[in-house]
Amino acid sequence: MTENKKVPKRISQTVLNSLKGGVVPRIGLPYIAVGRKTEIEALLHDVDIISEGGASFRFIVGRYGSGKSFLLQTIRNYVMDRGFIVADADLSPERRLQGTHGQGLATYRELITNLSTKTKPEGGALTLVLDRWISTLQGEALQETGLSPDDPGLAAATDKKIYAVTASVSELVHGFEFARLLTTYYHACLEGNDETKAKVVRWFRGEYPLKREAKEALGVNVIITDDDWYDYIKLFAVFFRLAGYAGMMIMIDELVNIYKIPNTITRQYNYEKMLTMYNDTLQGKARYLGIIMGATPQALEDKRRGIYSYEALRSRLSEGRFSRPGARDLLAPVIHLEPLTAEEMLVLCEKLADMHAGLYGYARSLTTEDLVIFIKIEYGRIGADQNITPREVIRDFIELLDLLYQNPDMNIKELLDSDEFSYARSEAVSDEKANDFAEFTI
Repeated sequence: MTENKKVPKRISQTVLNSLKGGVVPRIGLPYIAVGRKTEIEALLHDVDIISEGGASFRFIVGRYGSGKSFLLQTIRNYVMDRGFIVADADLSPERRLQGTHGQGLATYRELITNLSTKTKPEGGALTLVLDRWISTLQGEALQETGLSPDDPGLAAATDKKIYAVTASVSELVHGFEFARLLTTYYHACLEGNDETKAKVVRWFRGEYPLKREAKEALGVNVIITDDDWYDYIKLFAVFFRLAGYAGMMIMIDELVNIYKIPNTITRQYNYEKMLTMYNDTLQGKARYLGIIMGATPQALEDKRRGIYSYEALRSRLSEGRFSRPGARDLLAPVIHLEPLTAEEMLVLCEKLADMHAGLYGYARSLTTEDLVIFIKIEYGRIGADQNITPREVIRDFIELLDLLYQNPDMNIKELLDSDEFSYARSEAVSDEKANDFAEFTI
């Protein structure tokens, strides 16, 4: 039995419930992380470049249940620990990169709603970031001038610092209005005007449908739209850096929803927006910004409807002639997720067994030999080498743990010999397949 560090019950409950439900938990990932070391190292190399003023764009490609979302969440936690602001969104029929009925703006709103920092990892961090920025500049001005908090000169010193930030932002596309609203928010803070602060935040979230409404509320004759929302993401990335963060990372998953768009022209518009974002990061038009998008192999490689149907993207993203399964170029724009090995799944099952025992307060009875038998059965099904995913194995295993806990008289051999599992055992492909497990320690 492996010795694991004590996992808080709140985290254990969330992790096990999420995994059993087929979704990736937002917390507790370090307790169950296995494999993906090379992929994580490649993505963290990008993080260093972003924090130095660069930008990056990566596609994470894997089948449903292959661990794609798990890797995205792992990176999300890593970069927040490194002082980044993270925003994530899943695409859907209502959320796209570009649309004629607000679908692009809906993705922007989702990203801004999900803004997260290390101190506010659950999202909704925009107001916190703005208030922290102003408080930090006031503190710096106080320290540099040596004035008392009530001295009128302190406000003037803070104004200069605020101006330095807004002047840097105003040089960018749409930056003038953005900077003006930052200043409006600052003065609303000084005056204790919560209503104006709320209006500015509403504008930053892209919630004003008409220019007239924004003009009446804030005196700006511009709103964030389907066409220009990405420009404001670039503005936020620069502002967040000036506000004291290392940079901004946005994660957009479920690109398959673009692949599913029935209208060819609409799909092409979305791929065109994707190309713009990709080119911006590589050509230095975006700063302090990382973009990671998650896709299935079909959504990427299908030359009729997928990303590769857009020639400008296909020519940029296609693998070189030397890459192959087992020897992928992880510095390329596209990272193909290799399946977790049976050995890695065994390690994961041990971690989950320890977590389950800790949560429900019993001594773990499953031996390593029991776990090896379980993994052999899962990986011994016909076609498992091509079709099995970590999600399926994990869900089966947590169900197994739950049944054993609820039925103390039952043992694992009974369950593994049941009809549901015995048919899988009879479908084991060959003795050669069984040899893959010979190195397990039993």
